[in-house]
Amino acid sequence: MHNGVLCDFTKLVARILMSVMFIVAGYSKIGGYAGTQEYMAAVGVPGLLLPLVILLELGGGLAILFGFFTRWVALAFAAFCLISAWLFHNIPGDQTQQIMFMKNVTIAGGFLILACAGAGKFSFDYAMARVKKR
Repeated sequence: MHNGVLCDFTKLVARILMSVMFIVAGYSKIGGYAGTQEYMAAVGVPGLLLPLVILLELGGGLAILFGFFTRWVALAFAAFCLISAWLFHNIPGDQTQQIMFMKNVTIAGGFLILACAGAGKFSFDYAMARVKKR
């Protein structure tokens, strides 16, 4: 397999793996709306921001999955992961929360790489760029 094709296939797999967690989380927040608002309020985050969180997690997750505005959405997710790590998991002395903190930081790093590398050939971004060239 040619290195370019392997790289594009790997980007597709990475987008799938990175998006699933956020799509599921965004969808579950719709069903558990009130509980999620209460959890956000407990750490000082206004519940009014929940629709934006759902939009990013569900809509942004689908955008990453399909490779649509990948670079911009990946940057938004990187920021979201770092902010949510700080707000929800920065609890020194709590080993589980520290692991969650580092998980978010690591995912942010993955999104930064995706923002630089782009979605690859198996994406709407690639298809839209080809249409623009015509």
